[in-house]
Amino acid sequence: MSDQQRDAIGRAWDGVVATARRTAAEGLVVGTSGNVSARVGDTILVTPSGVPYDRLGPEDAVGVDPEGNRVLGELAPTSELPLHLAVYRNTDAAAVVHTHAVHATAVSTLVPEVPPVHYAAAMLGGPVRVAPYARYGTEELAVNMLAALRDRTGCLLQNHGTVTYGATLDQAYDRTAQLEWLCRLWLAASSVPGRVPSLLSPEQLDDVQEALKAYGQPG
Repeated sequence: MSDQQRDAIGRAWDGVVATARRTAAEGLVVGTSGNVSARVGDTILVTPSGVPYDRLGPEDAVGVDPEGNRVLGELAPTSELPLHLAVYRNTDAAAVVHTHAVHATAVSTLVPEVPPVHYAAAMLGGPVRVAPYARYGTEELAVNMLAALRDRTGCLLQNHGTVTYGATLDQAYDRTAQLEWLCRLWLAASSVPGRVPSLLSPEQLDDVQEALKAYGQPG
């Protein structure tokens, strides 16, 4: 490995750890639940299994190749490795964030698709689907997730949590935060007795997606 490759992997690992700590600090995971990964060339850096994020240092870096063979580090990679690998094999993702965010997980138990109560849904590619339940760490879960991610950059895992990906760790994390906010918004609106939230139409979401292509993110 060249010095340049080593430096790139070191920077990416620092980003993985920082993002994982952010998911915990902002209440998207509890303990060591959830996981984060980033791809540098043919090396996929992933958070290890069962290690608190605040204890991770540069010497704890864990890397696998696209087939899941460990190529860096001594710790065992996350038990959700099949999920991360499936995203990298089937999309242009450079980073993946998986959480057990409370509101999003609650919504995953209620509906097959997150109702489009806000144009934030368009930022994830359209109405966010819920992947049918399968046990964590299984290929079945990865297959279900990929179907839910078709033409999307995020989905819910039924009775489990969220998955988002992006071109950077910041983008993947921001999509996770947006998805959790969207779910929280729908839960709040739908909890008002005698009222039904208004939903955006497919045409309205398409209009937002066109605006995103032309002008970028709002704000």
